[in-house]
Amino acid sequence: MFIIIGIVIVFASLLIGYTMHHGEIGALLVINEYIIIIGAAVGSVIIANPLPVIKKIIAGIMGTLKGPKVNKAAYIELMQLLYELFQFAKREGLIALEQHIENPESSSIMSKYSTFIANHHGVEFFCDTLKVVLSGGVPAHDLEELMDIDLEAIHHEEEVPPSSVTTVADAFPGLGIVAAVLGVIITMQSIDKGAATVGANVASALVGTFLGVLLSYGVVGPIAKRMESIVKTEHTYLECIKAAVLSFAKGAPAAVAIEYARRSIEPEFRPSFSETEEAIKQAR
Repeated sequence: MFIIIGIVIVFASLLIGYTMHHGEIGALLVINEYIIIIGAAVGSVIIANPLPVIKKIIAGIMGTLKGPKVNKAAYIELMQLLYELFQFAKREGLIALEQHIENPESSSIMSKYSTFIANHHGVEFFCDTLKVVLSGGVPAHDLEELMDIDLEAIHHEEEVPPSSVTTVADAFPGLGIVAAVLGVIITMQSIDKGAATVGANVASALVGTFLGVLLSYGVVGPIAKRMESIVKTEHTYLECIKAAVLSFAKGAPAAVAIEYARRSIEPEFRPSFSETEEAIKQAR
């Protein structure tokens, strides 16, 4: 919602300021310039990225409209899930966790937490790490290194779409110059047709430069930044899981492992100690 509001403010302020200087809106509606710049940008994305990445770029852009899936409520739910599973393991033994982590969607415990189950990377990271813990052959410091390797691989994969959008944003001013140069070529071809025609062609060429800079710094660049922010937020969610599982693997009580997880959450979404305690009571 906020990204739509921001884009509306960008365009509204530009158009209002432009018309206050007695500019004509029609002079900005040079469709051929839009086709050149936006078409070239889309083509460059297709050239640079395979189909799976293009799908992720589209999904990432749509995700900026919805906002991050990870919020305070998601973390409270995660605390409840972790506590319930850790308590279950303490009570029934580690081997009893196998039935839950092999098929999390059908688990009597994990299936209750819909936000967690919907997080593909979270489920996979958590279950795969617990499988290693169940094997019993990996010391805690090696387990941490193993999780860091997995987190780095996931983060690298998720960084590709926003990085690609950032590249497009950086390219827009150059594409605007290309469109302007093409406009200048057209202008030179019509130089014998009078000042009015030349002026109109020069104005059309300048629209290309204007559009390229506007899309770069006013629309696409901010969207890329928003995508990066969402990726970072979702990565912190995995770091929270890591902190809890590592503490549990070292033998800490469930409540202590949950506190390690809580402290790893960024302050914006971190539940208070009392909120976490209340969530744990509900999980009991």
